[in-house]
Amino acid sequence: MARSPSALSYARFALVAMLGAAGCAETVVSLDDGARPYTEVEYDEVYERWTRADDEFSWTRMTDVLRVSATFESWDFRWAYVVRYCHDHSMDVAERDAMLRATLADAEQTHRFFISMQGERIRETDLTGRLAAWRVLMVDADGRQTTPVEIQPIRRPTAVHFVYFPHLTVQRTAFRVAFPAFREDGSPTIPETSREVRLRFAGARGRVDLIWALRRDGQADGAEGESGQAPRVEVQPAPPDVVGAEPSASAP
Repeated sequence: MARSPSALSYARFALVAMLGAAGCAETVVSLDDGARPYTEVEYDEVYERWTRADDEFSWTRMTDVLRVSATFESWDFRWAYVVRYCHDHSMDVAERDAMLRATLADAEQTHRFFISMQGERIRETDLTGRLAAWRVLMVDADGRQTTPVEIQPIRRPTAVHFVYFPHLTVQRTAFRVAFPAFREDGSPTIPETSREVRLRFAGARGRVDLIWALRRDGQADGAEGESGQAPRVEVQPAPPDVVGAEPSASAP
């Protein structure tokens, strides 16, 4: 027996309410820098800590108009990523340190997000296309919006993308989006007093905000632990050809 639209609407509402209640205990993260004691086995935990997901739902048509997930490639996340990547690819300490220097130098200048999206029309989820239905912005706790300085589509995802960012599936489109760490007047785009940062997808079809709750207490995520487990690297400027790129030429 087919369910009526009203029954489907009620079921959808109940599911959303249940998921909302389950997600009340939000994950709080830190943007503080500094060395991390991560080993390769901790990558999945760090990935989960820095990844958010949500969707925009059309009640009138009972369809999902956008499903989106994003990983904030923060200083903390980048450290864990490099440790895992170098372990998986059997890279030596010198290669690992070079990758860390490059990506951490970039982290001081840009806030990057790895995004995967799925919508009703694939062309509308191409953030670089003329038919894009969504505008992506970074929004601080005071509502100040920052536009991207770079949107890089990932046309042909590789095993590295699917393994290290499992919210990406073959049905989704993927992008790396970069925002400046500082405004033209020199002020940070995520102020030190800000208690959250949002990645906003806005357009005629709706709006989705992915939210990272922040703490600024000087205690970096994963900073505790035994010394010597992870490299302590002095961050130095990297060559222009690697700043902002993947940690090595073999990565996507």
